[in-house]
Amino acid sequence: MFNLNSYLSSEHGNEHSLSKKKFFSAPKIYSASGNLKKRWYVYYSYRNPESGVLQRMKNVYGGANRYSTKEDRLIILSVYRIKLLSLLNEGFNPFEDNTSLYLNRGDKKRNPFTDTNVVKHNIVPEVELMIEPKVSFLSCKEAFKKGLKYKEKLINDTTRRSYENRLKNFLLWVEKYHPDLKAITDIDKKVVMDFLNHILDKTSPRNRNNYRTDLSSIMQALEDNDIIPTNFIKKIPVLKSVPQRNKTYSKEEQKDIFEHLEKTDKTLLLFIKFISYNFLRPIEVCRLRVGDLDIRNKRIQFKAKNSPLKTKIIPDLLLKDLPDLSKLNKEDSLFTPDGIGGIWESELSNKRDYFSKRFKRVVKDPFNLGADYGLYSFRHTYITKLYRELVKGSSPFESKSKLMQITGHSSMKALEKYLRDIDAEFPDDYSELIKS
Repeated sequence: MFNLNSYLSSEHGNEHSLSKKKFFSAPKIYSASGNLKKRWYVYYSYRNPESGVLQRMKNVYGGANRYSTKEDRLIILSVYRIKLLSLLNEGFNPFEDNTSLYLNRGDKKRNPFTDTNVVKHNIVPEVELMIEPKVSFLSCKEAFKKGLKYKEKLINDTTRRSYENRLKNFLLWVEKYHPDLKAITDIDKKVVMDFLNHILDKTSPRNRNNYRTDLSSIMQALEDNDIIPTNFIKKIPVLKSVPQRNKTYSKEEQKDIFEHLEKTDKTLLLFIKFISYNFLRPIEVCRLRVGDLDIRNKRIQFKAKNSPLKTKIIPDLLLKDLPDLSKLNKEDSLFTPDGIGGIWESELSNKRDYFSKRFKRVVKDPFNLGADYGLYSFRHTYITKLYRELVKGSSPFESKSKLMQITGHSSMKALEKYLRDIDAEFPDDYSELIKS
């Protein structure tokens, strides 16, 4: 079988047109605004016989990106653009087998790279021509599936599920509001902007930004693998959003909650103590397995937000509350719905949601706590308490240096931002400075 792109790379078409009906757009050169670090190519669209709409075809590179000057690249791509336009005018079709058309062309055509009317004085050196494969109709669903395939080795399961869920919602929205858009190349900036505005109307700027990030990540993978010409989502601005923050508990609230849980739910209380005393995030506690705790050496290992494996000490305050773990399977989850140690086959996000809902039922509802109080609030509460104790006997910098070792923040800058966000730092009373 002899397709259009293979012929384009080996022969030069003639100048007359066999058909006046335009089933294609005029080939154009993409020069990346002169940026030589990006790939240059010739691009065009051809009317899909199934959908009846113009569909973007495979880019034609022609070896131009091997050259380091704008002039050389433009000369190469100009020749390919002329060749492509000539072949399209003759009736060559990227959706069909063009063998018979090729055999009936008759005389052999000139090689544009040796034609002195096109290239003079050896401006264009000899190149090995790149043969582009025939491109089939690639739907949005198929393209996104490929994009996820490209990303799956680079992301964790939680991120993958986030991608899948948001891509699914985007496809459902396109199917409802733009049913005529079938191919991935039919999706443009305006369509994505309409979708993001739809998300903004229904939810929040933060959620809209999260959709933008995930869609852009997948589209970038498609651009990197030459499935789409460019990732236009990068040009869509990020909206300013005010992040929601869990409030810290007062000393009295924390004490009352612990006393309540001591009577009603000791498993949930121990879960909270890992957040409070070891400064773990709720999802990090959900990851823990029995074997992650080294009781003899008072150490705990876990996958943190900013590290694949982090080791912390287990403070005596927490150690004395731990049950005997020696007879439990080291591969079992430390926390389960039925208690400490056991098999819990569930997604990590589902585990976190389970304990969040359990906390709401057992603590938030009885104490009439608002939406800005949660499990994460205990981490804020105890980091604030620890910092204010440390700063009593040393300078703020010394206190933060000690605190960073305990909390596991990756940098002083990150810790300082965190302390500002939770209002952990308070100045001394300044009444004397402002009284009359």
